[in-house]
Amino acid sequence: MAERPYTVVSAAVSLDGYLDDATDERLVLSTSADLDRVDAVRADSDAILVGATTVRRDDPRLLVRDPARRLARVADGRCATPVKVTVTRSGDLAAGSAFFADDGADKLVYAASPVVDRLRATLPATVVDAGPLPCPSSVVEDLAARGVRRLLVEGGSEVLTQFLSAGLVDELHLVVAPFLVGDSRGTRFLGDGAFPWCPSNRARLLEVRQIDDLVLLRYALQPADAHSPLDLRKSLSRS
Repeated sequence: MAERPYTVVSAAVSLDGYLDDATDERLVLSTSADLDRVDAVRADSDAILVGATTVRRDDPRLLVRDPARRLARVADGRCATPVKVTVTRSGDLAAGSAFFADDGADKLVYAASPVVDRLRATLPATVVDAGPLPCPSSVVEDLAARGVRRLLVEGGSEVLTQFLSAGLVDELHLVVAPFLVGDSRGTRFLGDGAFPWCPSNRARLLEVRQIDDLVLLRYALQPADAHSPLDLRKSLSRS
């Protein structure tokens, strides 16, 4: 396997496994305490990746918010907030979205070849030609070449499905909110996929933690005797 970052997937879901409902309003799944936990995980990462649909729908800033964590990153010789990464086939990204704000964070856009020239002319970001159809394996290989040693993947459903089905995730942080969506028009945590973890290959439970009325489940998704491609397993103790 080519070298790749230690990759963590972070998601919050309803009891029936939805990331979002079918309304125009964003479904609030986390609490302030859980958002602070996520901020700490972000601060320990070199890059944060979301899909282009998430950029369009949720307009996330993807920044480390806590001033002390930002200062600690700078003291370590890093930027105050991780590199922001997105992946697009269609090129449907607006330069005015929060992702591309002038906030000091580097931005990387992995784009399908036909839309690269247009995006390079319109977006305040480094646009990488990811070939006819961008795929997670080529993205993480390129990120590793750019010095990204720990990657946090935050969504959405299509990106999470692609990374998990490709077996490129070392750890899953899954927060469960205590309510049901009950509407199949909503967005599920994952789509269909041939996932490596099945009844005969079970993920290892690392931690169960109550956060307000939420539950955090941390799973290791690689064998117990495996080493991260960049040998960063011990860094997870800071999460």
